[in-house]
Amino acid sequence: MAKRADTPRAVAAEAAGLAWLAAAGAVRVPEVRGQDETWLVTDRVAQGRATPAAAERFGRALAALHAAGAPAFGAAPPGGPRQAYIGAAPMANVPGSDWPRWYAEHRVLPYLRGAVDAGDMSMAGAAVIEQVCDRLPHLAGPAEPPARLHGDLWNGNVLWGADDEVRLIDPAAHGGHRESDLAMLRLFGCPHLERILAAYADAAPLAPGAAARVPLHQLFPLLVHTLLFGTGYADQAVAAARAALAA
Repeated sequence: MAKRADTPRAVAAEAAGLAWLAAAGAVRVPEVRGQDETWLVTDRVAQGRATPAAAERFGRALAALHAAGAPAFGAAPPGGPRQAYIGAAPMANVPGSDWPRWYAEHRVLPYLRGAVDAGDMSMAGAAVIEQVCDRLPHLAGPAEPPARLHGDLWNGNVLWGADDEVRLIDPAAHGGHRESDLAMLRLFGCPHLERILAAYADAAPLAPGAAARVPLHQLFPLLVHTLLFGTGYADQAVAAARAALAA
């Protein structure tokens, strides 16, 4: 499969991300066959149907991927650019050691400012999200080491192969909090989601209170979608912020 990208950085980021995920020996990804400044060539995934058994294997593999770790929160994949992308939105991979501060500074506030500047987020809504950032040290739960994240783990990037195995595509890979990948998977739904999550929890139990933190971790992708697609997602982002504050 050949995929065209708008910038050389986008090609480099995706190729490095796929290689980093593959290096964990956990989840399966299409092999990169070649690249230049415009094109990325990978194996094509022959798609099949979603099965409970594949979902359970995927849940365990995702836990192993996260456990492979990262040098820091915000760490880019080896060889990947610091200025990368999540979908069509720019995403800065700036390393940090403190997840609450890093999440606020590099995953929430830049996209919030962009949404406000574009007129897609009201000042009242922005104030609620800023409250979340102020309270992040108290909302974040127990400290965890940086996990190796896919980074854009929505249903469209989960391919159910004809061989009854899941492949992941289009990563926005970086070091982050493992609950972020799981929260994004919940945000847009996925076949056999509860089986995936149960298998993950069996392999790598989440810290107490994880269910209440889902809206906190969904705030980033919702703000990205607000920036890319407009006000329809702004209300969802504010609702997630209110839910996080109420948890």
